[in-house]
Amino acid sequence: MQLQFNLPEIDRDRTKEAVEQALEKYRLYSLQVSLDRLPSITASYSFTPPSAKLPSSSTEQAAIANIDYEQARLKYINWIANAVNRLTKTERMIIHKRYLQDTELFDYQIYTEFNMSERNYYRMKARMFYKLAFALKIEVFKEGEKNEGCTADS
Repeated sequence: MQLQFNLPEIDRDRTKEAVEQALEKYRLYSLQVSLDRLPSITASYSFTPPSAKLPSSSTEQAAIANIDYEQARLKYINWIANAVNRLTKTERMIIHKRYLQDTELFDYQIYTEFNMSERNYYRMKARMFYKLAFALKIEVFKEGEKNEGCTADS
């Protein structure tokens, strides 16, 4: 009896795109201090009494929206940071310099700074993307393939 694994094939381009989008969103979120959603200052009158359960004023609605957004932003930042922290030290430094800093650097600037060959840099970068995709659970499989696990052949 032999075990046979039927693993789906990963779509490299779409997985790379998904990881880059996640890292770009992280960069944008990390640059934001706090989103200021200001309440409207124009008075409005209504004949219906305010509900005890729902916020009735624009100030309350803005405060709730700010809190919800800030919680989602911090959760996303922590999600990406935890995945990046699973990488090796060199991989973390490369990801940080290439995707997570305020100023965007190009690949050739990074592999020159790290004294790496272009070929080794791109190999490492491809492995980092796979590691991040699996850590973040955003890997993309090729169309038509399903993950059927393992089967036992007799």
